[in-house]
Amino acid sequence: MNPSSPTTSAFPAVAAHGRVTFLGAGPGDPGLLTLRAVEALAAADVLIAEPEVLEVVRTHARAGVDTPQLTVADELSAAAGVPVIRDAANLVMEAARSGRRVVRAVTGDPGLDGNAADEMLACATAGIPFEVVPGVATAVGVPAYAGVPLRDKQGADVRFVDAKTASARCWSEAGTSDGILVVSATLETASAAAAELVSAGRKPDTPLTVTVSGTTTRQRTWSATLGTIAQVFKQGKVLPSPEGSRPVICVVGEHGAAARREDLSWFESKPLFGWRVLVPRTKEQAASLSDQLRSYGAVPHEVPTIAVEPPRTPQQMERAVKGLVTGRYEWIAFTSVNAVKAVREKFEEYGLDARAFAGIKVAAVGEQTAASLVEFGVKPDLVPSGEQSAAGLLEDWPPYDPVFDPIDRVFLPRADIATETLVAGLIELGWEVDDVTAYRTVRASPPPADTREAIKGGGFDAVLFTSSSTVRNLVGIAGKPHNVTVIACIGPATAKTAEEHGLRVDVLSPEPSVSKLAEALAEYGAARREAAKAAGETVFRPSERRPGARRRRTT
Repeated sequence: MNPSSPTTSAFPAVAAHGRVTFLGAGPGDPGLLTLRAVEALAAADVLIAEPEVLEVVRTHARAGVDTPQLTVADELSAAAGVPVIRDAANLVMEAARSGRRVVRAVTGDPGLDGNAADEMLACATAGIPFEVVPGVATAVGVPAYAGVPLRDKQGADVRFVDAKTASARCWSEAGTSDGILVVSATLETASAAAAELVSAGRKPDTPLTVTVSGTTTRQRTWSATLGTIAQVFKQGKVLPSPEGSRPVICVVGEHGAAARREDLSWFESKPLFGWRVLVPRTKEQAASLSDQLRSYGAVPHEVPTIAVEPPRTPQQMERAVKGLVTGRYEWIAFTSVNAVKAVREKFEEYGLDARAFAGIKVAAVGEQTAASLVEFGVKPDLVPSGEQSAAGLLEDWPPYDPVFDPIDRVFLPRADIATETLVAGLIELGWEVDDVTAYRTVRASPPPADTREAIKGGGFDAVLFTSSSTVRNLVGIAGKPHNVTVIACIGPATAKTAEEHGLRVDVLSPEPSVSKLAEALAEYGAARREAAKAAGETVFRPSERRPGARRRRTT
């Protein structure tokens, strides 16, 4: 933490009570949490969060943090089936009085939350120290993600209205105003709010946008006018719906005009916006790929298709690692992230670190393998300049030269799957190879039933296959993806395996790289979106094309 930050000394070092941080979690996008919010969450002993933002903030809290529930039902509400918010102020003060650090997380910004203000006052009255960490207000963040700026260089007046608590006088003043109105409502009450404004004097043809699930990949925005929004909802079969109570942000005024929003809708127009993409890799391998998919607007779902286990006989691996230390090898070649992990774990078992690689040349196949070595503290001496494969590595591997190479041996830690191509190529170049089984790969356990059903039933929009084994293993443990699902493959060999399993390959990566594969899928999604728009058609995700799927507009 920056020592000059005013938040570092917000509380005395010793206090009779704990302390409370009232924290704004923003509208829903986890990326909108502030740096200070992440710091406070990491230090929290107790996390009291509204249900809507619990998952957003819990990611940054330490393991074992206490998370008492806010929603309970008393006898009367239980009989009626209506949940009641438990007295959060009592929960907060009870935890703080026990000397613990409490984070109270609310949606949006705590300064715009009336309940949070009451809880702050209760803390002040009880002598419990507290601080406030502002967050992105929902009424400001959601329009920004919907492509509706609230002000321009003309500086129009902006007013905020809560439809649930607005009085007749409030509606009257809003109706006579010609500025921008930001109205917090629900799907069910948005049309009534529009009617109130028309009755109060706003013109029926005033542009209106209504956004639900703002700043998340479930976001959906309707462009209409005050006079037509009810009809738009009816024609689109948005209402009636059991989801009618979902909160929405409505923006009233010229800034929400449909033509203008078409140009400014940066979030919902991402190439894979809202796509559920299946990533059949281990969580460690899928992390960077999933981050890249999220940048395109997708919702990645990681399903491991292989599990990694130690070799059945570890003695060979133990001898090879000791040989690294005693100078037995000139080179060590890593062909996978798992190989790096296996050697690293063996190093740690012996109390060694990256310094044991001193004087040894290191080769790596693939960007992820190279990155895992760098994380370990080892910079590879050789990474294929072309194809990231055993063949690509051999193209760049130098032949053994007894003048310049004092040692002629290569250590090749690998999976229990054979690597004849690489071994034979190195031998042909004059090297001796210790081909050692560092780990075993076995088929992973089947994913949960709902994931298997989504795979076979067309619930996923795309699946990324990064090797032939991921094709075989996924089909083996979960079944064949539905024919509406877009199939993307990392290379010709993987594509051939997919076709042999009866799958239609839609996307082929131009290079054998997971990054290029994700990029190719994004280009496919963008082309698909543009083709639909050029034809004047509604843009649907692939999963919405399956029989019985509920179709929803994504632009």
